[in-house]
Amino acid sequence: MASAKKAPARPAGGSKSAGDGASESLALEGKKAPAFELQTGDGKTIKLGDLAGRNVVLYFYPKDMTPGCTTEACSFRDNIGAIRKLGAEVLGVSADSVATHGKFTDKYGLNFPLLADTENAIGKRYGVYKMKSLYGRKFMGIERTTFIIGRDGTIRKVFPKVKVNGHTEEVDAALKELSRS
Repeated sequence: MASAKKAPARPAGGSKSAGDGASESLALEGKKAPAFELQTGDGKTIKLGDLAGRNVVLYFYPKDMTPGCTTEACSFRDNIGAIRKLGAEVLGVSADSVATHGKFTDKYGLNFPLLADTENAIGKRYGVYKMKSLYGRKFMGIERTTFIIGRDGTIRKVFPKVKVNGHTEEVDAALKELSRS
């Protein structure tokens, strides 16, 4: 495995509120998490059902090897010990291929699985594959969103339109709250 590289620093910022078009994913909060079965960057298959009895941090991101996605992945990598201590596993999901996930994992020394949703089937079920706009151009893509799925398979918390800096701390706080309930 290649040595881990640090992601570039980005300006701080929290998640946007539900009032900016994130209603589809937020509507899942309190409901059973949609099942999935996807391949990882090393070719293994992970099913949500295989993680029953554990909390899951399921984060959707737009694209491997891009600045924001690298910052987010490296933050989860650097904080994986604290997250696992709270009884949770981290899974990243994007439409990138298994091969691209493998390269991303190796380049940055990621210590959790990245799942290949190449047809965006799971992104659609979680309400994160939607119309986006960048520099006046409209296109379909993944809206950066994180779901915390409880041990019972229920979505306990949704973070829509995630801003990457400070997000791992938000996830950590939500997991601590979940462990108290």
